Amino acid sequence: MTTRAFASIGLCCALSACAVGPDFVRPDPPSVKHYTNGSDPVSTQSASGASQHFDTSGVIAADWWRLFKSSQIDAIVREAVDNNPGLAVAQANLRESQDELRSGYGIFYPSIGAGFDATRQKYSPDKVGQAGSGSIFNLFTLSASVSYALDVFGGERRTVEGLAAQADLQRDTELATYLTLSANIVNATVAKAAYRAEIQATRELIELEKKQVTLAEVQAKAGTAPYSAVLSLRSQLASTEASIPQLEQKLSQTDDLLATLAGHAPSDWTPPDVSFANLTLPVDLPVSVPSELVSQRPDILAAEATAHTASAGIGVATAAMLPSVTLTGGYGANSNAASQLFAAGSKFWSFGADVVTPVFEGGTLWFKRKAAVEAYKAAVAQYRQTAIAAFAQVADALRALEHDAEALKAQDEAVATADQALHLVQANYAAGLANYTDVLIADGLFQQAKITELQILALRYQDTVALFAALGGGWWNAPPAQ
Repeated sequence: MTTRAFASIGLCCALSACAVGPDFVRPDPPSVKHYTNGSDPVSTQSASGASQHFDTSGVIAADWWRLFKSSQIDAIVREAVDNNPGLAVAQANLRESQDELRSGYGIFYPSIGAGFDATRQKYSPDKVGQAGSGSIFNLFTLSASVSYALDVFGGERRTVEGLAAQADLQRDTELATYLTLSANIVNATVAKAAYRAEIQATRELIELEKKQVTLAEVQAKAGTAPYSAVLSLRSQLASTEASIPQLEQKLSQTDDLLATLAGHAPSDWTPPDVSFANLTLPVDLPVSVPSELVSQRPDILAAEATAHTASAGIGVATAAMLPSVTLTGGYGANSNAASQLFAAGSKFWSFGADVVTPVFEGGTLWFKRKAAVEAYKAAVAQYRQTAIAAFAQVADALRALEHDAEALKAQDEAVATADQALHLVQANYAAGLANYTDVLIADGLFQQAKITELQILALRYQDTVALFAALGGGWWNAPPAQ
């Protein structure tokens, strides 16, 4: 084969932009149409006057937390976006990966360098076996060089492709950080409202139990009740009082958590107070179908980007086993006087092509490619595992909201029954048919039922947050400015 034929083949490869290694295709997610076994729920039971509805045609708002209609939550999220260090780290990592990608594009352009060298030298003829005396002279050199690596087999293109996938990974990581941050803020705010309400209800219960103890002590002194009844009531009162410090500790921890999420030390920032009266339960909940979820959840997208990076790595490893071609050229001038650098006789130039091919590497390159293939297989398997886990999280949230509504409905009935019993005992007491102890006991049961209702209500709010987080948070519907 002639030199011209070799040149034609090389030129065709360069112009055709062929790239070794597989072209990346998104791995197939699990083929499912529903999140839950059977069919997905459409709505929940009505509890506390609200029934939640699941709409597969609805749009998940990017600022989904505003559906809770709490100015306190909005304020904390804004504070966190401005100050949270974890989010700042994710944003900086994204910018770093984007700059790395821009840097990688430089491989597609020639490298051009320029230099100027001025030296004073003493020449010795003995160095080259000549007789004579040495001479001292000045040498000025002005030069420019150009080199260009022909990406014949696409190894550099696969490298840049991998950098682009890394930028996608960092973008998805930032989205996941933002989603986790906002979900944690809403969860902590709901928990704070619940702890405050529980503390208030528990204090009311303590006052009732104190009255029961006082009444029992009077009855014991009068000989109408055994002293063991006093001891039992005192024990119950002490247990109830012991729950207050525990609730206050949880409330303090929640405040500290909110301060941390907002990017402040607990000593430097106090989160706004919030109560259940400041919160609204979202009742119309948009739910993405499984085929859409795989392109919306940040963790699934991150797993896809990881697989893309591994796929590009196969191409890079394959290209390393093939010849590489680099074109080089230089042009310059030498002169013993700076004023003569541009004279006709001082010019020099060079042009050449450098072809390097691995011949024997002891299996290093071969096994590196095999390792890249296995890394890609692992990334694809991890993608499927991430998608399955995401589907399970959505299913868990949907079922949890169903069960929360059922539990809250039952507890609503328990509260209503306890309230009716209290009113009946109070009426009997007014009519002389019941003693005051019966009133205190009925009132205590009513307060305990209310505390349990508060706990279930808080769980319903938090499971609603879990659903929004499991669906990806709606970042794709954010305005371009965001």
